[in-house]
Amino acid sequence: MIRTMQNPKPWLLVLTVGLGTLLNPLNSSMISVALTRLQHEFALSVATASWLISAFYLASAAGQPVFGKLGDMFGPKRLFLAGLIIVALSSSLAPFAPNFGWLLVCRILQAIGSSTLFPSGMSMVRTQITVGQGKALATLSVFASISAAFGPSIGGFLIESWDWPSIFLVNFPFIIVSFVLALFVLPGQKTGKIELKRIDFVGILLFVIGIVTLILFLLSIENGPRWWALPVAVVAFIAFYFYERRRHDPFIDLKTLKSNANLSFVYLQFICINLVFYCYFFGLPLFLQQVRGYSEGKTGLIMLAMAGCAVFIAPMTGRWIDRKGSKPPLVAGGTAILLGTLLLLTLHNSTPLWWLIIIMIVLGISNGFNNISMQTALYDYVTPEETGSASGLFQTSRYLGSISSSTILGLLFSSHLDIAHFHLVVWVCSIGSLVVLALSLRLPKKQKRPVPQTNH
Repeated sequence: MIRTMQNPKPWLLVLTVGLGTLLNPLNSSMISVALTRLQHEFALSVATASWLISAFYLASAAGQPVFGKLGDMFGPKRLFLAGLIIVALSSSLAPFAPNFGWLLVCRILQAIGSSTLFPSGMSMVRTQITVGQGKALATLSVFASISAAFGPSIGGFLIESWDWPSIFLVNFPFIIVSFVLALFVLPGQKTGKIELKRIDFVGILLFVIGIVTLILFLLSIENGPRWWALPVAVVAFIAFYFYERRRHDPFIDLKTLKSNANLSFVYLQFICINLVFYCYFFGLPLFLQQVRGYSEGKTGLIMLAMAGCAVFIAPMTGRWIDRKGSKPPLVAGGTAILLGTLLLLTLHNSTPLWWLIIIMIVLGISNGFNNISMQTALYDYVTPEETGSASGLFQTSRYLGSISSSTILGLLFSSHLDIAHFHLVVWVCSIGSLVVLALSLRLPKKQKRPVPQTNH
């Protein structure tokens, strides 16, 4: 019989959880450098290959709220171990994919398994670490940030050395170490009452149907629109709206969004930030490999200029927020993302690499400002009791921005990828950047936390 440590050291608990939770951002970012190779391997268009991104984020968006509630019912340790097993299964099957459909299912399983790890891991950290909890949670965010930042570089090195299956096999060292530690370190907590009715399966299903059919329609516009998909999407979203309004514990709390305009603007701003950032995060590797002719390894190193820069800016942003609040760094981030976007319009086929790297650093700086500042701005508009649900919807906003970016890339890069089509993506992102800056400027200098409303 395996015994759990009675009082695990906090750092060991954080390490165990961190090694598991980094799998989601790592696998979501490594694919950016692999898309070109997978296009050639399975004879895909950019639009079809973009489903490897969209499906991952859509499964993550739908999965996290479900698994958070399942963790309360069955115990977070069991769910954490189950998530690692699902990621291991998907990572072992993906390298043998005989076709694109097989690979897409493996990516969805990866997203489901890795989405299980975050809510269950956070639950255990919050209940087991009472002293220095903020430091522990910050450490976990570092795990996620670093794995996402270095994902393209790791992926580029692996693909260049051992081909695309290696980006799935690289998960196993993290899975094995985290699983062994989890067996002994993670606390065996009591299970709760099994109440599956608490999970909004109908709302999630309508949400997924609406998103999938809308993407299917948009990606088919150039080569013959799938007209049937548009009315299905509209009906699904209308049904979703009316169903969520009546549900006591909805997937997306539409009543709160309607009554709290400032909170809704925060979510909108975060969607736009992620739309712009991930258009570049996934679009630039395609441009660098297919237009500029760089190898996967060199592309991964170049991408480090953008993704890695955000990791170094984040600590400075935290101190700035402590002194001045969320607005100044958000304005700086909005200015930087607009500046970087406009500078990308100066790129041409003969533009020197050093200039592109400077632009990517500007975009990385904007991401370093925006991510932490948006999180703190969120908490300015919710009560402590609403923090959990607000944080969940905040993550959903991130996924919606990411899904939107992959759809834009699939639509604009579908026929041909050249500098002109890349500039089209930049023009779309310039609109998103203007929205980000405008919403940053509308924030009050000193935000007050809302007073809890009394239900009559």
